[in-house]
Amino acid sequence: MLSTASRVPRTLAPAAIRSFARNASTSAHRFVVVGAGTAGVTVAAQLQRAFAAEKRPLSDGDIAIIDPAATHHYQPGWTLVGSGLASLDQMNKPMNDVIPAGVKRYTAAVETFQPEQNTVTLNGDDKIKYDFLVVAPGLKINFDAVKGLNEGLADPNGPVSSIYSVNAVEKAWKNIQAFKKGTAIFTQPAGIIKCAGAPQKILWMAESQWRNDGVRDQVSPVFATGTPTMFGVPKYSKALEQIRQQRNVEGLFNHNLVAIDNAKRVATFATGDGKTAEREFDFLHVVPPQVAPDFIKKSPLADAAGWVAVDPATTQSTKFANVFSLGDASSLPNSKTAAAVSSQAPVLVDNLRALHDGAELPAKYDGYASCPLLTGHNELMLAEFKYGGVPKETFAPILGSQDVPNRFYYHLKKDFFPRVYWSSFVKGTWFGPKGPIRPIDYFYQGATA
Repeated sequence: MLSTASRVPRTLAPAAIRSFARNASTSAHRFVVVGAGTAGVTVAAQLQRAFAAEKRPLSDGDIAIIDPAATHHYQPGWTLVGSGLASLDQMNKPMNDVIPAGVKRYTAAVETFQPEQNTVTLNGDDKIKYDFLVVAPGLKINFDAVKGLNEGLADPNGPVSSIYSVNAVEKAWKNIQAFKKGTAIFTQPAGIIKCAGAPQKILWMAESQWRNDGVRDQVSPVFATGTPTMFGVPKYSKALEQIRQQRNVEGLFNHNLVAIDNAKRVATFATGDGKTAEREFDFLHVVPPQVAPDFIKKSPLADAAGWVAVDPATTQSTKFANVFSLGDASSLPNSKTAAAVSSQAPVLVDNLRALHDGAELPAKYDGYASCPLLTGHNELMLAEFKYGGVPKETFAPILGSQDVPNRFYYHLKKDFFPRVYWSSFVKGTWFGPKGPIRPIDYFYQGATA
């Protein structure tokens, strides 16, 4: 049930809300965004643009972002880096170059939330008051959950790598290039992860590279996943399973990596019912387990699983009406991808603006997400789907069913999407499958004069 103590009433006039923020504290803002990743920066930029388009632009400091990171990463590009298709310096920018002008930035970490008092406490005990809160800090990649993983990644000449680490992603490509013979294991953990297709994108790109290098006959690739299938959407899972069999890649299903013996080069997997299985490896690519950040888990905003509890259609908190969340830290029950954020952000922004103006929330998110699944050089399967694992394919009417890899999708992933990310997405001018065309059929049109 929504809190009535900290809730901003839907009927509260915007002027009253603004007055509250200005009188509360010098460290007070109309909108506070926790997290300056893809979701947080996109929301801040879209908020600015939406108010400006209505001829009521926000003042400097009306929006604040809290994030201690010095660098903003385009994480979908790490697959390209690990595959040798791009350089790492193309996939990041200084944080201050990405946060919109006029947005106040706090370079600290959030310690706790006090939603009943509309307050966030930072790790230096500074308090930031807000009228409306957007929570988008991403998730925690838990390298410590796999025994021996950190040691394996830290060895610059070792066979263990991961595209889920900015410090190990270049090592993945180095290891792929150097590998000529033996068993190559690619893992995927059970549970929720960032971009569920990425663990096998690097598999397929490595397998393709080894074919190009003429060593494929000497390599035994293994896909070891803690899940029971290749992918969570049945249509694409079936197609990927066919590719796995055609390319003679061994599948270890319900195999969850729990430990690595780096000296013996042995990986240990939990297989259920307290049982384990061991496999020797010569090459190992690891995707660690992923969980909600600790400061979210222990907060009043969280659900039982530790994610920010939100309505799956509106992105509004189910506990506090002036709190919204999107992206990896939210409880939205779909794939955690940048493509999902591109559709979540305009819904959140329009619902947040409506609440700000005392109107009903008009926008509904249908669960759209996309996973551009690299299946080899010059080919990609563009998985697009909504809630329930139902395909929602943008190009199918023109190019046919998107479970068939093709070269056009490959170049979307490799060449087009990274450019669009920096030039449009984080600048607040990219709106899901419609790209730069903002949907207007059910979105909030702003306050009336």
